[in-house]
Amino acid sequence: MSPESLQSLLSLALGFAVAGCFASGYQLLTQRPATFGLLQRGPSRAAFAALALIYFAAPFIIMRNTLRGRRIERRSFQMTFLATLLAGMWSLMSGTVVVMALHAVGMLAA
Repeated sequence: MSPESLQSLLSLALGFAVAGCFASGYQLLTQRPATFGLLQRGPSRAAFAALALIYFAAPFIIMRNTLRGRRIERRSFQMTFLATLLAGMWSLMSGTVVVMALHAVGMLAA
């Protein structure tokens, strides 16, 4: 496995882990699950703060909604596959941001 592939795999896994932590932390503090509806509160400080939460928690939210939709609404395999692909790409991007931030503060060696 090439170093670039390993870096991408680390970013993907880290992205999903961070997404789960953000979504679970939000649910622990507010006693309700994180949703994309947090952005529909209109222009306010809470909606602005929700942007950061949604950015990092989105892969978890997408996968949670996808798995529930597949089980409850009997969504097609194709829609489930596309949503999983979207969540994976989002996780890869947010994981890359986390890895870059860890490099910047010196927690990961170059």
